[in-house]
Amino acid sequence: MVEIHELLDLSKTLAAELFDGKTYPWEVLDDIKPFILKLGLTLPKEEFDNPSEGVWIAKDAKVFPSAWIGAPCIIDHGAEIRHCAFIRGSAIVGKNAVVGNSCELKNVVLFDNVQTPHYNYVGDSILGYKAHMGAGSITSNVKSDKTLVVVKQPGGFIETGRKKFGAILGDFVEVGCNSVLNPGTVVGRCSNIYPTSCVRGVIPANSIYKDKVDIVLKS
Repeated sequence: MVEIHELLDLSKTLAAELFDGKTYPWEVLDDIKPFILKLGLTLPKEEFDNPSEGVWIAKDAKVFPSAWIGAPCIIDHGAEIRHCAFIRGSAIVGKNAVVGNSCELKNVVLFDNVQTPHYNYVGDSILGYKAHMGAGSITSNVKSDKTLVVVKQPGGFIETGRKKFGAILGDFVEVGCNSVLNPGTVVGRCSNIYPTSCVRGVIPANSIYKDKVDIVLKS
């Protein structure tokens, strides 16, 4: 339930090559920055502006004047970066994706059509095609005791070897408003997270997460 091919449609991102040779999606997190710097140099100049070193923005993307975009970063065609968005760097924002007012991104890949529209923090995370985070929902990417993050799945743990790792959202995941995705959370394709949830571990595909003891498969 946690391998790349089970979670993500790689045809729906500019960053497909980033995942080559990897088994788990969090394995790409250390490679996002160098990948952007390499890929950015190959982007067609007739399609992408290069307003500052290490930043590439599609000419048809909409970036509000109050947004702050740090390097390295690629913003793909049709994306919208709204009022006071804060992209700290090492971020790939997919086609037609939305980064909304007062949202913060750091070391992330947003696949095409992802929406983080209102007051979201997304750090050290991967959001699959058409994943949506409700207003105020965030990824928590560091454990309170600062130990390395593990992915808790039925039958045991997967060691990630990472101090910072937020969440992996499969394609079409819906996260309810004001939810917290704790370090190492993996949500399977087409699953829904109830509002104000505190989520940890692996949530199966096609599920509805009501709370940690009430996770039901969609009918």
